[in-house]
Amino acid sequence: MATETTTAELGHGSGLPETAAEAPGMPQLDFSTFSNQIFWLVITMIVIYFVLSRIALPRIGSVLADRQGAITNDIAAAEDLKQKAVEAEAAYNQALIDARAEASRIVEDAKAGIKADLDKAIAVADAEIAAKSAEAEKAIGAIRASASESAAEVAKDIAKDIVAAVAPGKIDAKSITAAVTAKIKG
Repeated sequence: MATETTTAELGHGSGLPETAAEAPGMPQLDFSTFSNQIFWLVITMIVIYFVLSRIALPRIGSVLADRQGAITNDIAAAEDLKQKAVEAEAAYNQALIDARAEASRIVEDAKAGIKADLDKAIAVADAEIAAKSAEAEKAIGAIRASASESAAEVAKDIAKDIVAAVAPGKIDAKSITAAVTAKIKG
């Protein structure tokens, strides 16, 4: 309604011709200007095509090519790093095996050294024990000899006392000593 009122008001007394007031609403749909519109559409499309084909698309293509090159370089670098990682892991494993072998060798050397030191200490201790044992045998032998002599003296004294108590006056010290000595020797 407002449109009708407005066009009616414009048509009457506004000074505009009435054909302008009755023209269609959108100028793009006016068939009388189609040829002009098609001409500018073609010109615009040609300009857009040249701008895109000469400026925008080459730039986009170079960016895509750069990206593809960067991706290819990154993949190649990743492969190189992966290969280096595999080699480093193999070197690490070999170093670990070598270190374990070296540790085992060191342990065996230490055991051998300790065993040699222990054998030396045992040999020294055996020699000391043998020397002390020989000294003890000599001391025991001396004690036995002195004990035998002491026993012989005691036996002679006891025999003299017994003979003197049993037969007083018939004491011959030499015969009692000879009898006790013969009995002790066996």
